[in-house]
Amino acid sequence: MTAETSRTPHTRAAVFLPAALPREGRIAFWDPDGEPSDDATGEITVVRGTPSGRTPDTAPAGDITSHTVPALLLPVTEALPLLMRARHHPAAHPATACWGAAALHAVHLVARGRLLPGLTATDHDAWRAGPLDADDIAQLRAIAAAMPYEAYATPVEPEPGQEQEQERPTVLLPDPETLVRAFFDAVADTLPRTPAAALAAGRPFAASEPQRLPGAREWAAEAAAGMDAGVRVSLRLDLSAFQLFDTATAGEGTEDAARTAVRAAGAAVVQVHSLADPTLVIDAARLWSGEGDESFGPRARIDAVLALRRAARVWPPLAGLLERDVPDVLPLAEDELYELLGPGAARLAAAGVVVHWPRELARSLSATAVVHQPAPGSATDGTPFFDSGELLTFNWRLALDGDPLTEGEMDALAESHRPIVRLRDQWVVIDPDLVRKARKRELGLLQPVDALAVALSGTAEVDGETVDAVPTGALAVLRDRLVEGAAPVPAPEGLTATLRDYQLRGLAWLDLMTSLGLGGCLADDMGLGKTVTVIALHLHRNRPAPTLVVCPASLLGNWQREINRFAPSVPVHRFHGLDRTLPGAADGGFVLTTYGTMRTSAERLAGQSWGMVVADEAQHVKNPFSATAKALRTIPAPARVALTGTPVENNLSELWALLDWTTPGLLGPLKAFRARHARVVELGEDEEAVERLSRLVRPFLLRRRKSDPGIVPELPPKTESDHPVALTREQTSLYEAVVREMMAAIGGAEGIARRGLVMKLLTDLKQICNHPAQFLKEYGRTAAGGTGLRLAGRSGKLALLDELLETILAEEGSVLIFTQYVSMARLLSAHLTSRAIPSQLLHGGTPVAERERMVDRFQSGGAPVFILSLKAAGTGLNLTRAGHVVHYDRWWNPAVEEQATDRAYRIGQTQPVQVHRLIAEGTVEDRIAEMLAAKRALADAVLGSGEAALTELTDRELADLVSLRRPS
Repeated sequence: MTAETSRTPHTRAAVFLPAALPREGRIAFWDPDGEPSDDATGEITVVRGTPSGRTPDTAPAGDITSHTVPALLLPVTEALPLLMRARHHPAAHPATACWGAAALHAVHLVARGRLLPGLTATDHDAWRAGPLDADDIAQLRAIAAAMPYEAYATPVEPEPGQEQEQERPTVLLPDPETLVRAFFDAVADTLPRTPAAALAAGRPFAASEPQRLPGAREWAAEAAAGMDAGVRVSLRLDLSAFQLFDTATAGEGTEDAARTAVRAAGAAVVQVHSLADPTLVIDAARLWSGEGDESFGPRARIDAVLALRRAARVWPPLAGLLERDVPDVLPLAEDELYELLGPGAARLAAAGVVVHWPRELARSLSATAVVHQPAPGSATDGTPFFDSGELLTFNWRLALDGDPLTEGEMDALAESHRPIVRLRDQWVVIDPDLVRKARKRELGLLQPVDALAVALSGTAEVDGETVDAVPTGALAVLRDRLVEGAAPVPAPEGLTATLRDYQLRGLAWLDLMTSLGLGGCLADDMGLGKTVTVIALHLHRNRPAPTLVVCPASLLGNWQREINRFAPSVPVHRFHGLDRTLPGAADGGFVLTTYGTMRTSAERLAGQSWGMVVADEAQHVKNPFSATAKALRTIPAPARVALTGTPVENNLSELWALLDWTTPGLLGPLKAFRARHARVVELGEDEEAVERLSRLVRPFLLRRRKSDPGIVPELPPKTESDHPVALTREQTSLYEAVVREMMAAIGGAEGIARRGLVMKLLTDLKQICNHPAQFLKEYGRTAAGGTGLRLAGRSGKLALLDELLETILAEEGSVLIFTQYVSMARLLSAHLTSRAIPSQLLHGGTPVAERERMVDRFQSGGAPVFILSLKAAGTGLNLTRAGHVVHYDRWWNPAVEEQATDRAYRIGQTQPVQVHRLIAEGTVEDRIAEMLAAKRALADAVLGSGEAALTELTDRELADLVSLRRPS
């Protein structure tokens, strides 16, 4: 009967029956109460006490009797699962539970590779469990001590000399520890002989059939000695012993000893441990002198040599000990000591030999790259950091437990040729790489901007490796000032405005950055007063040189009005138009120009002395390779300020472009920035990389949102609503036809051609969602008044817009309507004209003067409906009369939509603002809503991966994105 078919062995006592060939041993399950067994496969002889209940352990010899009882006999392989399950079985007999514990430990020994090949008394191959360490022996003894007599109740024959002259023959029980050890051997000799090993039929230690090896007796004796050894060895590293060893061995005329003394870097002292009593330990020198004979026994020295011989197989330098009469101390060369610090000790530990290092050994020597500014300065005396042009030193600094080494200690370390040295009254592990850094500690010189980048990020690139770096001296003070932030600055004289708390903090921050010779990017949300903050900064700096403001053409009037309003004593000049001139250098006022004029007149502007250059709506130069961005970089100034509500629209290269203009060189070359920061951060898989970039960027970028504490209470509430609208029948037909035709074309295209088709598909679908007339290009037929073109009834969005306008105008409200398409704006204008609704239209072709008149007309209530092209009017305008903002169609970037909303939702707004987004349900506009939400989160974090690459979608993904889904 197999173990699987047996149902009751747990309730019976188990006993191990050893055999001459360990793997032939068996487990017998028998009933101490003598109950018959249906599954018995044989009989065994057991010993019982008298009926009084006394066990053979306590009963007099005359009361002990032997009995033959039926038993279930199982080979080890079948018994192991039963025994291990019996460990926690509630009905298991205590004897069976104990053998279950023995089975579990035996399996663990095999799993740990604790196997020794050897021979039986008849020279047959047999695996044995070993070598056993102190923990294994302790476990063996604990199991044996817990066994009831039923677990070892099979009598054994007495050895010669054990017989006694008695009336009745002597009955002996096996020693429990010996029986458990034999069971360990049986498991060890069984499990390695797997079916796969059996393929090596006829080979020793693989096949189940016994293999006789009479010629391997000596080898087997050594293996058996290793298994049955009563000791183990360890190595105690004595790092001062090399000096003692030199004195003791380098005697006169001893050439070998002298050579050893010169090359020794330390010594390994052999220690011998008793496995029977782990508290007993003795140095090999004392054991060989005879001190440990009584405690360790007569075989201790032989066992120790055998243990060293096994250890030498995994770490060859120990073989030198075997050539000595007394294997007590091994001198170690430098490379041997290095190896013991790493893989050598690991191999020895796996072989049961522990390496003990000195308690005072320190492994806390570290190296840090240090940036040092030799002269006092820039950060403490008010001199701009970059004005001195002084190079900073860059070198390695080594520290022990965080305390920097002196130059003398660094020199001593550089001259050391040992892996462990004595520093500050303690032994210190020396990595070869640290020695190289001590020898070549000068890393060169750094430009101030490079040094500042290292100080802020806390890392540097050295020989292609990113290492920790720290600033010292004045550079550390500068770093601390940037990290801690600016001290409060009062509102300057001449400012006719009361700055809010957050605007005063922005003024203080800008003053700190510009006074240090650094630039900054003020990235407040639109409408939070960036313009008045810069006007206050100009007054606070009080420089004779003028401030140059570069902005979109639509903002020239706004800047002039704001300066005249908040700083009426400051002169303002426009450098724009055909007849443009520059004021005198001592004017000390503002010069306003556009990006287009700046690009064509960069050389002339560069010849002027400026106290500060301001780039408003700085996202216009987010492409560093554009002609506009290149021209802006040619205009020198001691202070540069970028103003933008969207420092990151699509990817981190845009952030690089802004900060590389405000503080040139801060982020390094664009290619290196992309490789080191942008790609890793944009993948979103390395939080440490995000934090590293944030540490570097944070001091140069002041980002505030309307949702920040201290700002929201100053603004009225804003409500945002998505309005899903159904397509008309005409829109549905056009939509499905375009999807069908374009997807067929896209399926046969590749590369640039495919990407172009995808973009055309998306554009066509968005225009159909707006109005069929836009997609069909019918707007060319719209004469003044919209005659000859029917617009009503053809678009769900237009129908909803009519409803919204009816409600808004009935409440005497004003509304901004944004669309990204000028053609759609013209259609809306024509439609409202046909309905006699007063409106006006602003787009990229509107002249600057006319823009300003339109703004004044809207703000005064002359035109309650303002239709605006998103790209031309999404920034810079102050349109706080509007209580409603309608986004007729969606832009790819939500930050751009928010900027457009901020034309109304900004400082100065006194009424609640309602934002309406019109979305054609079931269309591509529905599906990109989630993308826009994700994009908004990235933009808010300033560190983002940009919009989804829709053109890179597979055909299947693209079809899922654009297919029309009808409401269920």
